[in-house]
Amino acid sequence: MAEEPPRYELSLAGLDAMLEAEFPGTGNSCTELGPTHAVAHRQVDAGAIRPGGFVSGPTQFGLADAALWYLTFGAIGRIEPMALTSELSIRFLRPAQGSVLWARATLESAGSRSIVGSVKVWCDDREDKPSSVAQGTYVLPR
Repeated sequence: MAEEPPRYELSLAGLDAMLEAEFPGTGNSCTELGPTHAVAHRQVDAGAIRPGGFVSGPTQFGLADAALWYLTFGAIGRIEPMALTSELSIRFLRPAQGSVLWARATLESAGSRSIVGSVKVWCDDREDKPSSVAQGTYVLPR
């Protein structure tokens, strides 16, 4: 008989527990989680910096993807670690410089099998000056 996967409470603490157990070392954290939005952040370390002191595109992309993943949990009302990115596109608007990278994912559409959201990424307290914007879709396991 197959073992039942662990269930995590839909809360910031439950999400932290899932990340620690299933995906340790990601560097991404969730600070807000709701049915229509999620906010993620990460400390910018030396490995994320490119020449000129700019936060790399892959680092911004990864945090946008994480924020959309967290949004998926809020939209479906449960933590589902096996929700998968179906597609994600990003536009870089300006250089990202700072010590903390933030991403706010906003729900655009929720269906029975997929979640579509938009994500805004910025550094430090400059939410009004996004460094990139993304849109993507997450699909749920059958």
